[in-house]
Amino acid sequence: MDQAGVTAQTTKSPWGSVAPAAPTCSLTEVMSEQLAKQLDEEDSAFRTLPDPGVDLLLSDDAPDTTSDLMLAQMLQMQYDREFDDQLRREEKKFNGDSKVSISFENYRMVHPYEGSDSSEDEVDWQDTRDDPYRAEKPQTTPRRGFSGKGKNITTKHDEVTCGRKNTARMDNFAPEVLVGDGLGMDLKLSNQVFNSLKQHCYSEQRRSAKLHEKKEHSTAEQAVDPRTRLLMYKMVSAGVLENINGCISTGKESVVFHADGGSLEEQPVPDEVVLKVFKTTLNEFKNRDRYIKDDYRFKERFSKLNPRKIIRLWAEKEMHNLTRMKKAEIPCPEVVLLKKHILVMSFIGKDHVPAPKLKDAMLGSEDLKNAFYQVLHMMQQLYQECNLVHADLSEYNMLWHEGKVWLIDVSQSIEPTHPHGLEFLFRDCRNVSTFFQKRGVSEALSVYDLFNTVSGLNIPVGVEDEAEFMAEIVALEKRNEDHVQKRGKKTFPVASEDADPPLKPDADD
Repeated sequence: MDQAGVTAQTTKSPWGSVAPAAPTCSLTEVMSEQLAKQLDEEDSAFRTLPDPGVDLLLSDDAPDTTSDLMLAQMLQMQYDREFDDQLRREEKKFNGDSKVSISFENYRMVHPYEGSDSSEDEVDWQDTRDDPYRAEKPQTTPRRGFSGKGKNITTKHDEVTCGRKNTARMDNFAPEVLVGDGLGMDLKLSNQVFNSLKQHCYSEQRRSAKLHEKKEHSTAEQAVDPRTRLLMYKMVSAGVLENINGCISTGKESVVFHADGGSLEEQPVPDEVVLKVFKTTLNEFKNRDRYIKDDYRFKERFSKLNPRKIIRLWAEKEMHNLTRMKKAEIPCPEVVLLKKHILVMSFIGKDHVPAPKLKDAMLGSEDLKNAFYQVLHMMQQLYQECNLVHADLSEYNMLWHEGKVWLIDVSQSIEPTHPHGLEFLFRDCRNVSTFFQKRGVSEALSVYDLFNTVSGLNIPVGVEDEAEFMAEIVALEKRNEDHVQKRGKKTFPVASEDADPPLKPDADD
């Protein structure tokens, strides 16, 4: 038996217990590994509790900070918690005091107690007030208006207190205003800075509302509003159009789209048509009411319509003008259908390629000469047979197709009895004469001779002073206006039974 495991045998003393004598050990026994192991086991029985921090570092469950992946995951966890904090602030700001709230729970990245195995430990963030990420609110001032005593008195006008209150009030800004982490910091915004931020938020909200309304209720460049898209969709669904291909032209007042024709019960639809969508923005029509308010055909209706319905009246006006021109066999688009502010017409071109404008057409001297005589003849027909003045005639509103000049854009065309009808005619003559003279057409008439030739009037040219010529025109307009007012009707009678194309009723007006 090993001596290390044997204890000293002592006799029992009647006077009490006697401490056992320490066993004697030789140097060889001290160096023995068995004895060292036994002493270690005895010492472990009385070992004190370890340090929790040291135990965490030495345990196998502690995160391995030497791994780059583990560090990245820890940083991502911290970022997700900050993101959830910002999301909760935005949710509170978005719901406000509304009885019906919207939860952003599905957008959260990390659950607050994702490591908990028990469902009882989970906390509903919508109902609890124990939010560890919630910023502390500034202390409110008592009703008496101050706190403290003596030298330590603090009023409600204290700079630090007001600054913290202003920072807390940023939580009431609109949801689209990103305040960042400012609510969780000890920021102190002065009244001047807070008022500037508040005014900026209100201004941005009003501007955003105006832009949204303008986008929803007006056509933009090469785009249409939802109402117009719905009208175009109904045309395709009804079979009037096969499909809409895209935008081919834009202007100040309208956007023109190319489409493939379908069928109508009343009349055949061409294979290729265009949709002229009049822009529903009122900016371009503010200064153009003089073209329609003095036209006897629409004068009574003009005064009873709101500004947006006037734009529909503008489309109807072009439809009636094109119908007159078609009856006089003037080359122009043929009207197929009118629906509110959308006018469907025949396409002037071939294979989806529109005819070039007269200013862009590459014409020789002989073609330019023929084009001038065609324009002269059409202006005479327009004035004498159709009883119309184009009022915006130029090389931009004339197309060259199949060796002929075609007139387009007659929505602003008026009758000669209009108070400014002769002035508009003189302007058209000046545009036409200037264009052909610049192109080197020797047969082109001067603006004064062209005006007399088209109108049939014999206003003396004299020294060709434009001021005197315009004075004569204004005098004629004045006499004609007085004559119309006395008779109570138009000077030039026009047949009322025009074969207009189908006009779709506005059931939703």
